[in-house]
Amino acid sequence: MDEKENSLTLVEQAAQNSSGYFRQGLNCSECVLCSFFDLYNQAMPKEAMALASAFGAGMGNTKNTCGAITGAVMALSSVIGRKNPFEKETVRERIGELKEIYVLTGEMIREIEAYYGTLICKELSAPMGEFEGKARKKNCMQIIGYCGGLAMKYALRAEEIAKENEASLSGQPEA
Repeated sequence: MDEKENSLTLVEQAAQNSSGYFRQGLNCSECVLCSFFDLYNQAMPKEAMALASAFGAGMGNTKNTCGAITGAVMALSSVIGRKNPFEKETVRERIGELKEIYVLTGEMIREIEAYYGTLICKELSAPMGEFEGKARKKNCMQIIGYCGGLAMKYALRAEEIAKENEASLSGQPEA
């Protein structure tokens, strides 16, 4: 790691690494998830990357929901998502648990949509001309970086929320 990388925040490094993976032939969703696993969730098995493979080019090259966005959702879910949905005994508890997960995920998605005006790959890439063209690829690289950084931002925020919740449950003031 060079001196410049040491001075970057985790969010900036995630954005930079996500974009860099695109130059190495990963699809948009894989870029975000791979960067996130490298920097934040290193315990995640490498086989989990397979989950992102079909989400590139707007989910299976259909140009629907942007793959960088789905990668960001998967990255954040790897932190805040349920490891065992059947851990909660009742349906009501399981639904309640999902509602908590959806709050932070929804905030991240709404932030992306507010920034770009859409979540749809086709709409994000159409102004750039030919899908295989250099302008579209450059645009996608920027979107990938943004989504990679945002996934990290929200994972760090989830950490803060968890610490606050722990402190309030233990009755101790936050450190």
